[in-house]
Amino acid sequence: MAFPSVQTLAFIFGISGNIVSFMVFLAPLPTFYSIYKKKSSEGFKALPYPVALFSASLLLYYAFLIFNICIISINAIGCFIEIIYLLTYLIYSTKKDKISTLRLLLVFNVGGLGLIMAVSFLAVKGARRVTMVGWVCAALNLAVFASPLSVMRQVIRTKSVEFMPVTLSFFLTMNATMWFFYGFFIKDFFIALPNVVGFLFGIVQITLYFVYKDAKKAVDDPNLNVEKITKDSEMNLDVEGCNDSGNDIVIDVKIEDATHDHRQLTAV
Repeated sequence: MAFPSVQTLAFIFGISGNIVSFMVFLAPLPTFYSIYKKKSSEGFKALPYPVALFSASLLLYYAFLIFNICIISINAIGCFIEIIYLLTYLIYSTKKDKISTLRLLLVFNVGGLGLIMAVSFLAVKGARRVTMVGWVCAALNLAVFASPLSVMRQVIRTKSVEFMPVTLSFFLTMNATMWFFYGFFIKDFFIALPNVVGFLFGIVQITLYFVYKDAKKAVDDPNLNVEKITKDSEMNLDVEGCNDSGNDIVIDVKIEDATHDHRQLTAV
C-alpha cells in the first residue's frame, strides 16, 4: 500500500484542524447562552473575546495573502462566532462594561489590525508582505500559547486542578498538533512553529492535571484573590476556551457564591 502523498497528508491535517478548532471556538457557548437566558452578563469580563477576534482576523488576513482555503475557512468561521459572542455581551452587559469592551475592540480590532494592514500594504511589497504579516501572526500566537503559564503556576502552587480542566487542555493540545503537521506539510513556518510551543504547553498542562488531580483541596495561598466559600454557598465554574488555527487560548474561571459575587481568573 502506497504511503499518502504530502498533499494528501496536508489535506487530512487541514480538515482535522478545522474540525478541532471549530469545537474550541464553541467552548464558550454555554456561558453566552447563560448570559442570554439571564439577560445579564453578571460581571463577566469580555477581554478574551476582542483578543480572539483580533487573532482570527489577523490570521484571516494572512490566509488571504497566501490564499490558503483551510486557514481562510476556519478563521472566517472564528470571526463570525466571536462577533456573535461580543454582540451578545454588549447587549446584556452594564454601561460600564459596554464602554470597556468597545474600547478593547477599538484598540485591537480597529487600531491594531488597521495599523498592521496599512503598514503591510503601504510600506511592504510582494513576498515581503507575506513574511511581515506571518511574523506578526507567529509572535501573537506564541504570546497566546504562553498565557497559560499563570494557570500552571497556580496549579503547582495550590496543588489543585480546579482552574485547569483537562478536557479543554486536551482539545487545545490536539488543535496545536493538527495545525503543526498542517504547517509542516505545506512548509509554512509561521503556522508550524507556534504550534510546537502550543503542543508542549498542552502536554505540560495535561501532565500537571494527572499529577494533582487527586489532591483533595487547594493549599491556602495568600496571593490568590479567591475567598473561601461557605458550606451554604453555591460554586459554579465556567471554563471556556477559544482557539483558531493560531490557537487562542482562553480560560475564564468564574466563581459565584451565594451573594452572586463574581471573580475571574483569566488566561488569554
